Formats: sequence, structure tokens, C-alpha cells
Amino acid sequence: MNEPAALGFAVAFAAGLLSFLSPCVLPLVPSYVGFLTGMTLPEMGGRRRVALLHALLFVAGFSLVFILLGASATALGRALNHYQVWLQRVGGVLIIGFGLVCLGVFRTGWLTQERRLHLERKPVGFLGSALVGMAFGAGWTPCIGPVLGAILGLAATSADLSRGMLLLAVYSAGLAVPFLIAAVAVEQFLDWFQRFRGYLPWVMRVSGALLVLVGILLLTGEFTRLAGWLQGFTPEFLRSQI
Repeated sequence: MNEPAALGFAVAFAAGLLSFLSPCVLPLVPSYVGFLTGMTLPEMGGRRRVALLHALLFVAGFSLVFILLGASATALGRALNHYQVWLQRVGGVLIIGFGLVCLGVFRTGWLTQERRLHLERKPVGFLGSALVGMAFGAGWTPCIGPVLGAILGLAATSADLSRGMLLLAVYSAGLAVPFLIAAVAVEQFLDWFQRFRGYLPWVMRVSGALLVLVGILLLTGEFTRLAGWLQGFTPEFLRSQI
């Protein structure tokens, strides 16, 4: 794995974590878990394996959608490979724009309006959890939109299709891992959330700042140089693995 790719994956995973912590997702996690499992909070505490299986299928559903979106973005980028330098610059501008949306500098209705599929009742069984995950991924949420759009812009600059798909898989992992933890430890998650909720506005600010920084690096061509500089701090035994 080369240095820019490794840095891109780190950015994607961080973006996934920030998406999970966003004000549009984090407060709804217990509701999602309860909706998927059909269990009350005390029941979820006693049937953690069932809750985990529903959660795994849910994250598999939205991960599939995100990865397919990443493949589409990368395929478009490859079709415009002759204009790769300009594609990176345009991608940088778009990512800066998404970051400014997260920072609240300006608002765009098509990014901030909710597109989730509203389901009054979950489809039956474990397959239903996967379908709900796909609906979540296809619909996005107001807070995920700008961050996901920025990662798709980064995927469009990827050199090959598999790398673009992997970039979105890593983003999905950043969103999925804390969701799975919450599903098997929902009581502890609720306690932690009560302490963390005061920091929610800062999550969007950190997200916006991260995206603006990545956009500037792409726009100026410094993304590869920064990746190479960071590579120098990586221990040799880890560098050989990546």
C-alpha cells in the first residue's frame, strides 16, 4: 500500500467515526438498535448475541451501499484519468465545500434535507435488518451527507477501482465499529452518551475542519507529500506490512 492510500484510509476511518458521533446519528443509535431487534432495553441486555447479529446485518447493509457508491465514484474518476490533476483539484474544492457545510459557513438544501426511508415496521427477521441498513445507506442522513460526499470525492481520485471501494469500506468500518459496540453494550452506551452529548456541536466542527484540511491538501497537491512525511514516523515493521 502506498503512502497516499494509507493516509486516505486513515482519513476515511476518522470520517466514519465522526459520522457516528454526529448529532443526526448518535442520539438515534438506541432507537435503531431497538427497532432492529424489536426488543426493549432490558431485553437487549439479556440477549446480546441476538442484538449483535441484527447490528452486524444492519452495518453490512449500509456498507454494501457505501462501497457501491465508492466504486461508482472511482469508475468516474478512472474515466477521466487523462484529467487526473484537474480531477484532484476539483475534488479538493468540493471537499472544502463539504467541510464548510459541516462548519455551518453556508447551507445547501440538497445536502441537509433528510432522505432516509421511513419505515413504520421493520421487515421480518434478520434479513430485514440488512434491508434497513441498505435503506439507511441509500437515504443517508443530514449530517452524514457532507462527510460521505467528501469521502466519495476522495474515492474519485483513487488510482484503481479496488482502492476506491476499500476507501468506502474503511469509512463504513469507522461508522460500524462503534455501532456494534453500542448494540452489545447499550446500557453503558446510554451512560456514556449522557456525558458526551454536550460535545456534539464540536463533532461537526471537527468534521468540517478535517474536510477543509484534506481539501486544501488535494487542491495544492500536498496530499502525497504529507503522506510521505508521515511515513517517516511509521516503525519499519509496520511499514513493511502496509
